[in-house]
Amino acid sequence: PDDVRLTKFGRLLRSTSLDELPEAFNILKGDMSVVGPRPQLVRDMVFFTDEQMKRQSVIPGLSGLAQISGRNGITWEEKIDFDLEYIKNITFINDCKIVFKTVWQAFVKQDGISQDGMDTAEDLGDYLLRCGKVSEKEYNDLQMKAKELIGV
Repeated sequence: PDDVRLTKFGRLLRSTSLDELPEAFNILKGDMSVVGPRPQLVRDMVFFTDEQMKRQSVIPGLSGLAQISGRNGITWEEKIDFDLEYIKNITFINDCKIVFKTVWQAFVKQDGISQDGMDTAEDLGDYLLRCGKVSEKEYNDLQMKAKELIGV
């Protein structure tokens, strides 16, 4: 849980979005772009439908349409829908708008940075289980599949 693993300094970094700065190295290396769907953990991707997996067809980004549309204050379904909408309409102008809105929300407005009652976002599988959208067996099977995929 966040209250066990996050220190006061870690909470400060999260609240100011400064914990995202190391991602700049990934952008410089070419592993990430400035704008695009956020990179997803394997333990979340195993819960994606074929349609939702389409968000993986583009380079992940530091910020994206989902981040400026509510970030951690919106549901997983909304986040994924925003990501899919973004990849259908990738333009330089839209990317510029997303960058501007990201700066505004992260450093001026600071809205939606954390999820209610959490300093970070809830994993997709945990969300689906909590909402009754997957059974406990399906959840456990997919968590095991994720561990196999990453070699744990």
